[in-house]
Amino acid sequence: MNETLETMLARKSCRSFKKEQIKDEELRAVVDAGLAAPSGRNLQPTLIIAVQDRETIDKLSRLNAAVMGVDSDPFYGAPTVVVVLAKKSSRTSLEDGSLVLGNMLLAAYSIGLGSCWIHRARETFESEEGKALLAEWGIDGEVYGVGNCILGYPDGELHDDFLKNPERAIVIK
Repeated sequence: MNETLETMLARKSCRSFKKEQIKDEELRAVVDAGLAAPSGRNLQPTLIIAVQDRETIDKLSRLNAAVMGVDSDPFYGAPTVVVVLAKKSSRTSLEDGSLVLGNMLLAAYSIGLGSCWIHRARETFESEEGKALLAEWGIDGEVYGVGNCILGYPDGELHDDFLKNPERAIVIK
């Protein structure tokens, strides 16, 4: 089996991270993989915001948790949160943003990082505090949150139930 397929089949979500920050070149590799994702009509309607500032991550975590009505950290203590935003005006922005996130998850695993897709970015950036963060970052209101990719070094083993449900794939010949 080739290396790409091996990565795709082996990648798992990580929900326990070491406190150590990832290296700049690792972050750049993950972000570049996201930027390389295909998009409808090659319009590239997505924007990637990498956050490593603990105070900002804590604010994002609090906003995300509020959507669920919980006090826990939905980012599982990850030292890096990569927010994927998309232009509201693009008809395929949700799909395009999802491909960006998928590429980043695979890239992270391929270089030894743990990652997980965290939802509720749309609701986070629809809130007044979320809109204020976008303004603080110099981003106009014509975008919405697609998702968050948390990154860090895994703390412990990753587990997956990938092949426990083989009926998820149907082949018609």
